[in-house]
Order: sequence, then structure tokens, then C-alpha cells
Amino acid sequence: MLYKDQIDKNRIPAHIAIIMDGNGRWAKQQNKLRIFGHTNGVAAVRRAVSYARQTGVKFLTLYAFSSENWNRPEQEVSALMTLFMQALDREVKKLHKNNIRLKIIGDISRFSEKLQEKISKAENLTENNTALTLNIAANYGGCWDIVQATQQLAEKVKNNEILVSDINESLFQQHLVTQDEPSVDLLIRTSGEQRISNFLLWQIAYAELCFLDVLWPDFSEKDFNQAIACYQQRHRRFGGTE
Repeated sequence: MLYKDQIDKNRIPAHIAIIMDGNGRWAKQQNKLRIFGHTNGVAAVRRAVSYARQTGVKFLTLYAFSSENWNRPEQEVSALMTLFMQALDREVKKLHKNNIRLKIIGDISRFSEKLQEKISKAENLTENNTALTLNIAANYGGCWDIVQATQQLAEKVKNNEILVSDINESLFQQHLVTQDEPSVDLLIRTSGEQRISNFLLWQIAYAELCFLDVLWPDFSEKDFNQAIACYQQRHRRFGGTE
């Protein structure tokens, strides 16, 4: 695959996050129900994970279900939950075989007990894998993440475990759901929309943003490669000067 030559293997972003947008529009273009788009989106997830693993990305965070997605029609939410269960059943052994660690980040307490059990088993099975950490953000919101970290720290101050003066960026970051993972280097959003949609608000503070027109079910290795090539052409200053 010649397109891989465009990227410098020594400058691969350590942490890539993707807002997987466009499943519904993709289905609509084919006169199908939205869930058809979500089902086909799973194949794009498979491609993205495989490409990240091959390329040397260490952390890949995918926005699967936001805390705002509960507002969608009940039928669609129910179908998404079923799809999530099926995907966990089908994919976890494959991830484990490929030395990939799976983490579900978000407030999973709202999911069914059965789904919570599957999540726990999948995370336990893969927790010692080291090639790639795959974070699936489910019932996740960036504001929620910051609030829950704040609540944890407030509780620790209340219990005299830490002083208010102990709280700094580093300590705060450890209480986010991504804990000690590095900040996001590259954020990709598909479908042409150009907004963050309450995703990883703290973690993307200095991320490079890449917006692609491709709808998520059509997202290919070539598109992923293009996003990394775009990232490598940018000069990251982290608030400094040239």
C-alpha cells in the first residue's frame, strides 16, 4: 500500500482520538434505517484499530456513544446497545490475540447489568496487553469527565487525604477516566462536521484537529493515513513561539 510511504514512522502520534460521525447520513443515502449505518460503522472500527496497531499508535480513543445520545429515538438507542453487546462478543478475543487492551471509558452505570458484566470481562481479559490501548468512549461526555474528576478530588480533600494546594494539572488528569494516558495528539472527525461535541475536552487541549468529509462507514486506511500525514505537516508549538 503505497500511501503508507507518505508518513514518517518515527513521528506517529502516540494518542489519536476519533469522533466517528456520519453513520446515519450514510444509511440515509442508501435509503436504509440509521442502525444499518451503525452496523456498517463497526467494520470501519475494525479497519481503524487494525491500522493503528500496524502503524504504531499506542492509544486510540473512539467516541461510540455520547451522554447526549440517550436523547435519540428509543428504538435506535436499543439497537445500538444490542450492537455494542454483539461487537463485544465478537471482537474481544480478536483484540486479545493481537495484544490490544480494551477500556470502556464513560459512565457505564446506566447500561444494563448484562452489558456491564460483558464490559468488565472484556477489560479484565485484555488488561495486561501492551501493543495498543483501545478506549471506547460509551455514555461519555467531556464535561461529565471533568465533573467526576472534581468530585473525586473534593472527596479526598474532605477526607483529609490531600490538601487543596496539592491539586495541580497532573493530579487532576490522573482522576479523569483516561488517567495516566498521554494527552491526545490528533483528533479526527469524519463527515465534514467541524465541532468537538463534548469529547475529551481536557485531553485535547493541544491536539491537532483534522476534519474529513468521509462518512464513518467509508473511513478507510487511506483516510487514516491522510490524517496522520496532515498531522505530521503541522508545527506543534504548545503555546510557545516559532
